[in-house]
Order: sequence, then C-alpha cells, then structure tokens
Amino acid sequence: MAAMKCLISTNISSHSMHKIPSFSSTSCKLMCSGVAPTSTTPIRINSSLQSTIPISPKLKQQQLRKVDLEYTKTNEELREKTRGTLQKALDPMAAMKLIDTLQWLGISYHYEEEIDFWLGKLSQWDADDDDLHATALRFRLLRQNARPVSSDVFKKFRVNGKFRKSISEDKEGLLNLYEASCLGTNGEDILSEAAKFTENELKLSSANGILPKHISRRVGRALELPRHMRMERLESRLYIDEYNIQENHSLLLLEQAKADYNEVQLLYQSELAEMSRWWKQLGLVEKLTFARDRPMECFLWTVGIFPEPKYSSLRVDLAKTVAILLVIDDIFDTYGTINELSLFKSAIQRWDLNAIEQLPQYMKICYMALYNTTNEIAYKVLREQGRNILPFLEKAWIDAIEAFMIEAEWFNNGHTPRVEDYLENGVTTSGAYMALVHAFFLMGEGLTIENVKLMAKPYPKLFSNSGRILRLWDDLGTAKEEQEKGDNASSISLLMKEKNMVHEDEARAYTMKLIHNLWKDLNTELLGSNILPLPIIRACFNMSRTSQVIYQHQEDSYFSSVDKFVDLILFKPIA
Repeated sequence: MAAMKCLISTNISSHSMHKIPSFSSTSCKLMCSGVAPTSTTPIRINSSLQSTIPISPKLKQQQLRKVDLEYTKTNEELREKTRGTLQKALDPMAAMKLIDTLQWLGISYHYEEEIDFWLGKLSQWDADDDDLHATALRFRLLRQNARPVSSDVFKKFRVNGKFRKSISEDKEGLLNLYEASCLGTNGEDILSEAAKFTENELKLSSANGILPKHISRRVGRALELPRHMRMERLESRLYIDEYNIQENHSLLLLEQAKADYNEVQLLYQSELAEMSRWWKQLGLVEKLTFARDRPMECFLWTVGIFPEPKYSSLRVDLAKTVAILLVIDDIFDTYGTINELSLFKSAIQRWDLNAIEQLPQYMKICYMALYNTTNEIAYKVLREQGRNILPFLEKAWIDAIEAFMIEAEWFNNGHTPRVEDYLENGVTTSGAYMALVHAFFLMGEGLTIENVKLMAKPYPKLFSNSGRILRLWDDLGTAKEEQEKGDNASSISLLMKEKNMVHEDEARAYTMKLIHNLWKDLNTELLGSNILPLPIIRACFNMSRTSQVIYQHQEDSYFSSVDKFVDLILFKPIA
C-alpha cells in the first residue's frame, strides 16, 4: 500500500463529456454515401468501460491529509462498541434494523463475521404473519447476501391472487416490500406484482401528502432509483447526510460512519497517487500524443466496482489495465488504419515480444506497455497465491483486441450488425470481460478448479449480463450526442432500424426494458446455486450500478453531476 503522506500529481485534462463513438463519423459518412472506407481510413471503435468523465484537475493541487493515529484509534473504539451490540442477544427485528443501517452507512464490512452469524439465524426465523416490514426486510437481507430465501414468504399478504389493499397502511413495510421486489428474478411473478403494487401505492401516498415526514424522503429516493441499483460508495456518502437529519438516529453509528468515510477516502487518495505515479513513469501518452491522459477516470471505475478498503491493491492494478485499454481504444478509435489494426491484432494473438517488429513505432510502445503490465500482474498473483494466471490474462486481452477488430471490419465493409451481434461483441469491447477476469484472480477469494475454468470463452453469463447493462447504459447516455457528430450506430439506432421504430423514444423505452430484464438475470446469481464466489458476483452488480451513475445524466436528480460524485468520493471529506 502506498504511503498516506504524499502529493497526488497527475496530468488530467478537464474536457467536456465525450463518449467514444460506437461507429466513427468518418465510417458513417462513407457508408451513407455508398463508399466503403479505405485501408487508410482510421476506424473508430468503442470501449465504454473507460469512458470520458469531466473531471477538474484537483490532483495537481491537492495534498493528502495526514492520517491521525489518534483519529484511527477513536474509529476502532467506535467499531468495538458496535461489534459488542451485534454480539448481544438482540431480537431479530432489532438485529435486522442494525445490519440494514450499517449497510446503508457503508460500514458493514467491519462486521462481516457478526452479520454472517445473524444471517444464519435469520434463515431459521420467520416474521409474524401480519408483519410486512419484518418479512420484507428479512427477505432483502438474505437475498442480497445470496442466502436461500423464497419469495413465497409474501403469499401471506395476498388474497384472491392479489396483494391486500390493507397492507398499504404500513408505509414502512410497503417501502421495504418495494425494495425487496427489486431483487426478484425472471419467473418470480409474485415479486413483479409486488413491484407494481408498491410503486403505485407509494406514488399515490406521496402525491396525496400522507407519508410521514421520516419516511417521505426515503420513498422519494427509492422511487427515483431502488437501493439495489445504487452505487455503493456514492450511496453511503449521500445516506450519511440523510441519516444525520433522521429522528432518533444513533450518534455512535453516525460518528463511526463519518470517520470511516474520511479514513477510506484517504486510502483512495493514496491509491490514486500511486496510480498517477505509475502512469507518469510509463510515459505512454507522452509518446502517443493522440491518446487520452486520464488515470482518474480509470480509478473511479475501480472504486465503484470494488469500494471496500481490502481491495486497495486490486483497485490500483485494475485501474492500470483500464488505462492501457483506454489507449488501445484510441488507437482503434482515432489513429490506426485498418491494415495497422490487423497487424496489431496478430501481434497480440502471438503474445510474443518478437511479434512487435512488424508494428509501427506507436503500436510497439503500446504493445510493450500492455505486455509488461500484464506480466507484472501475473507475477504478483503467482508470488502471492502460487497460481499462474498469465494464460487467462493473455486470452482476455486477445479476446478484447479481436472484438475491436470485428467492429473495424464491420465498418470497413460498410456492414450494419444485428442488435444481438452488436451487443455480444460490445460487451467485449467495453472491457467488461477483461476487467472481471483480472479482478477474479486479483481478489483470489473462493477460487476453485471449477470456477477458474470459467475465466475464458464462453465467459460466465453473469459477466455477460453485467457487461450488457454497461453497454446499454453507455448507448442510452450518449446516443444523441453521437448522432449530432454524425455517429448513427449504437444499440439505439440499430434497434430503431431492426424493429422498424419511428421515434427514438421507442428504442429508449425498449432498451430500459432490456436493462430491467438483465437486472433480473443478475439477481438469479443471488439464489445461492452459483459456483462463482460471492465477491465476484457483487463486483458484477457494482459494475452495473456504476455504469448507470456514469452514463445517466438528469438535471436535479441522483444522476445530475458525475463531477460532483468524483468530488464527494475522492476529495471532499465529511465535516
């Protein structure tokens, strides 16, 4: 881990929001005019995992705050008091409320053993027949932690095949049922019905002004975006402010949450400093002046996917791979000719330094950076875990480059792909598979002979579903901007053509349904039968959550400012 006391320096430009187009404006114009791109036409390819985010260059000026040892000691004292409470003989409802609050505040990772103990007890316990709040809260806590729990527990609140209207009087229970319904899978009709019922009832209660003050704000937040789909680290920061104004909040938990948030923020800053030093020493963008120079963006993604402090080293290593992927994307996006791209693909497929001799100078530099960084990560895992993962990392990169080349050939031949082909290939070019394979091994948790074999084509459905959500949110967030630039191919435009849609809003609504169903597919991974370890499952959920925060931008909403989120997560401590 990098030292806490250091200066963060980087060379990040503060461009306006710009997404790498799925199809190039050059290629599009040529295809529309009936002229195929030539071998010297640069091919623009998308790689959405490392999208461009408007970030001001705070790292040039900001010095890391020192870690006060007395401050850290105080934090640990607060944790011990909370741990003591969890170890007491609480009644199940009190335990569930405490666990839920710890998770909201982002400090539950300190109490994994105690929470696991309580989840085991809750699996053997059931709420009273008329206690909607307890039933829904128990279901959500168990389901989100991949503990077996059946949605049939909600049948007792139905009559004649419908939810009883009377349960709407329990506003807390209604809200918890709504949140629980968002963990439903395809085929769990009772949860789909619960989602519709509770959403309608909560909206009606909110419109009529009959919600109690202490729950009104929470209902508004849930209806805007269910908690299950919120980016964990950002949600913790926002909820700490919300918890602070709640009546009867625990001062002990509030103080602990604030102190912990600031302490982890210091860790993030030290990691970003390490990442920035590595990036500067690599010197890649100094040689390849066309490439974007944005290590902070790459690091932000890793914080969204792996927010816990224990993944400190993983965040740095993964950010390195995403930074290199960004440069490779720029080669395909703005600089390389179709012939050069073909040479680059062949060299990557060989994974041999001798292969670089046939490459242009700018590609040699990029190849060496990729080759050395990948081998360093593989060596690190071999040293720490005794596992040779280099063949898996090589293959993940080869798959990514081959997917870029598939798109290049589509564009070069003037071919418009089917939506399904576009999405399937787009998951790979987004960097999702590459990132998750690296993360799986860097985490090193729950690895078995069986699940290690899954880290190659065909990748787990879990990875694909998460990558598709990323790909679709990217297109939803940037399609209009790209059309204005002359880029007319994304899942939105392809859907309009394939489904004979007249208006873009139709395609957007259809895409939202696709995302909704993909979330249900993701939730299937929580039913407890997956051979993949829970940490990588959670990482896939976090990738999907982070994608929405990055790409959905609405004024006066949870998604209004990515720049603000960067400031809250990485720079601004809680007073």
